[in-house]
Amino acid sequence: MKGKIKIEEELCKQCGLCINWCSKKIIATSKKLNLKGYFPAVLKAKDKCTGCALCAIICPEVAIEVYRE
Repeated sequence: MKGKIKIEEELCKQCGLCINWCSKKIIATSKKLNLKGYFPAVLKAKDKCTGCALCAIICPEVAIEVYRE
């Protein structure tokens, strides 16, 4: 199953939980600050996402949406 995630960069507070819990290790920290002064999470390998939704489940800010194909 293929998946895709959308990260709302302005909601992200750089806690790193999604990065640590991603089984494929395809989420990283952005090099660009958001409006709140955090480096938000970004998806670095779109083609490897399985849509498992662990990142969205663990996100305390509800900043991640998961779509499955």
